[in-house]
Amino acid sequence: MATALDRELAGCRFEEARLGRRFRKLVGQLAGSVGQSIPLACQDWSNTKAAYRFLSNRKVQEGRILAGHFQATKERAASVDGPLLILHDTTEFSFYGESAQALGALCKGFRKGGKEQYVVRGILMHSSLAVTIEGLPLGLCAIKFWTRDHFKGTNALKRSINPTRVPIEEKESVRWLDNLRLSTKLLGKASRCVHIGDRESDIYEMFCTAQDEGTNFLIRTCVDRLAVDGKQTISAAMKDAKIKAVHQVEVRDGKGRVSWATLEVRYQRLEVFPPVGKQKKYPSLTLTVIHARERNAPSGRPPIDWRLITNLPVRSRAEALEKLSRYAMRWKIETFHKILKSGCRAEETKLRASERIVNLIAVFCILRWRIFWMTMMNRVAPAAPPQIALTEIETRLLDRLIPDRTVEQGNKQSQPGSLASYLTKIARLGGYVARAKDPPPGNMVMWRGMSRLNDIELGALIGAGLVGN
Repeated sequence: MATALDRELAGCRFEEARLGRRFRKLVGQLAGSVGQSIPLACQDWSNTKAAYRFLSNRKVQEGRILAGHFQATKERAASVDGPLLILHDTTEFSFYGESAQALGALCKGFRKGGKEQYVVRGILMHSSLAVTIEGLPLGLCAIKFWTRDHFKGTNALKRSINPTRVPIEEKESVRWLDNLRLSTKLLGKASRCVHIGDRESDIYEMFCTAQDEGTNFLIRTCVDRLAVDGKQTISAAMKDAKIKAVHQVEVRDGKGRVSWATLEVRYQRLEVFPPVGKQKKYPSLTLTVIHARERNAPSGRPPIDWRLITNLPVRSRAEALEKLSRYAMRWKIETFHKILKSGCRAEETKLRASERIVNLIAVFCILRWRIFWMTMMNRVAPAAPPQIALTEIETRLLDRLIPDRTVEQGNKQSQPGSLASYLTKIARLGGYVARAKDPPPGNMVMWRGMSRLNDIELGALIGAGLVGN
């Protein structure tokens, strides 16, 4: 019976069949070892050496590793209705020590005293995650890895000329445009897609690329561009905008304390102009600016001050608040990146060749996404049938390990036989207590529970003589 991982790998195609077999074996080994090293996951030197050879093989690239997952994302997106939110973000994987000298420099500086210089080396990853408007992740739809060595000299060039005159193709920022095109092409129906990014994505070329592709964007802006008649800025134009909504949102401070914030929401449709140095290359665009600002400055945390820009229509208070709630989904891509680092412990790998690290992180993306998806399914669609996430043997094992009545006592909202009841059982294997007032299980307990379930499933299959010991 095909497992969930088999469905994620079904679309992978390698130049040699043996590479495909080794890839599937390596994924299975890493899936059963939460955040552990490759030698521990592989158990013996023969399999460990084979894993190293696979990761360093020139015929293996991250695109081939993730091809099956991208195809599965496309199929899941086609099966749901409504807009698709494409969350974009960049993260860094940092490595230290002499063995990291082959990697590109992420940043440089001087230690205290200003005498000893340090260099942090590593790899950057820009990923695009598709989610529904309810927040259910559908999977990655584009990914890009690079090192700063690829753009060496760009900063020096910016010091001699206006940065806005440097072609976008010569900047790291081109990754935003590349992923927008790739994800839109993969998912199809560009008008369904809403590309969401933080202030780093506030790039005029991205606005124009979205317009050319026939897709939508919702971006937190930080650049005060020329607007209206080209003689005043966006901030000056927004001063005249009336408060059209007052909205309360729940926020947490740095210590996790919950409070309520009252936001004053303004929005206005404006003609926005490109930077002066690029006005001959790019046209002006008619966009909507949404400004949500906290009414009274709180103590203990900075006030909320969101300035969003979009090509989506905003004609009413409801539509303005809808855009704010959709932008708030952006934290999910940051959570996904955090899981790669804390759950998979990608930065603790002893690999130091960039090709090996990139291929390993690509494998982690497949493994990590399934746990992330199951965690969110437990919150978004708890009444769904368990067959969409688990195989028959997994559900049978969970029924034997943890009776339904135990789950009902620990989580009153879980109905026996539902997806939530089985996911709660998995979480209990990972250390989740499942008391009545406990919040839904998080990613780490789900991962630990799935790791234990994989071990139990393997033992059951060996005991039944279905696989060799």
